[in-house]
Amino acid sequence: MPNAKSPRVRAVPAVTRAVAILRLLSRSPAPQSLKAIAETLDLVPSTALHIVRALLAEDLLQVDPQTKRYSLGVGMLPLARAVLENADFPSLMRPKLEELSGRYGVTAIGVEVPDLDNMIVVALARSQAPVRLHVDIGSRFPALISATGRCVAAFSGQPEKEIEKRFRLLRWHNAPTFETWRKEVDQVRKQGFSIDRGNYIAGVTIVAVPVLNAKGTISHTIAAVGLGSQLDRATSLALARDMRVVAEAIAPQLAIHA
Repeated sequence: MPNAKSPRVRAVPAVTRAVAILRLLSRSPAPQSLKAIAETLDLVPSTALHIVRALLAEDLLQVDPQTKRYSLGVGMLPLARAVLENADFPSLMRPKLEELSGRYGVTAIGVEVPDLDNMIVVALARSQAPVRLHVDIGSRFPALISATGRCVAAFSGQPEKEIEKRFRLLRWHNAPTFETWRKEVDQVRKQGFSIDRGNYIAGVTIVAVPVLNAKGTISHTIAAVGLGSQLDRATSLALARDMRVVAEAIAPQLAIHA
């Protein structure tokens, strides 16, 4: 019997393809030609052209008249702004992230974890330190990478086979073995935080804590990024403790708004 709470969703090819184009261009470091878009997404060029024209008309794309290359348009901005301003987690996190960033001199990040494939930066406080990492609202990363990834693996409730399959695809500067990583994930379950020292990015330490829902599964994480020389063991542990306090304070407020 079909689940009455999960109505059947009929595919709408034009919508699916339009979303695929927007996602492709959001991940592209440079504007893309129509040919590149069509080939990457396996679209008939004429179909891609019709969709691109419709997106241009809505200002969701823009095109360089000389190179004929496409990128996201200014029409995306009010949509993204509305999502972030109306979402509970970013609004609750912003002042907390500013406080953590100012206290420890780190880039503090609020991350949404929709699934095992991606995590999305939805809130951000940049460090004022002369050397800092560049990350933007809307940036996407593999969900299981770095310190946040260990939190996701520990508290997602997903089968280990699914987790291992995705782990094998990750790219690290200094990749741990799956067996070592799995032991680290077990430790995260016990201590409630994760610290990545140079595994993901050389010379960089990343601290992450999970934000858990009422079922005890992860919905968001809080991460802090700093240079390894800046975040020694004692400082990293102090930061992790403060981040846990924030996560535990935020979680009930998210439940109230759910």
